[in-house]
Amino acid sequence: MQLPAPIQGYFDADRDPGGAAPIGVFAADAIVRDEGKTHIGQEAIAAWWSAAKSEFQHTSEPSDASERGGLTIVRATVTGRFPGSPALLTFVFQLTGGRIAGLEIRP
Repeated sequence: MQLPAPIQGYFDADRDPGGAAPIGVFAADAIVRDEGKTHIGQEAIAAWWSAAKSEFQHTSEPSDASERGGLTIVRATVTGRFPGSPALLTFVFQLTGGRIAGLEIRP
């Protein structure tokens, strides 16, 4: 499966359960929505990433991708230390200027 470079960079970084946030793939004012919370900007996204990795030690493996209405929708299996693992989640990416401007993670 061929993913746009910033999205591939996101999932490459996410394969490491203790890995650093791939801040370079996010726009400076990017917005991430996950588990009912919104994280705005690279600093907040780095804090979200680090907290989630520390708590859940998860990894994600994309299985399917599609384009719809200017968004890239990726289904991925997420495995880690959380109830219901592994889980199939939907990652909805919005790209702007070659970076991730928006990401929403849904069940």
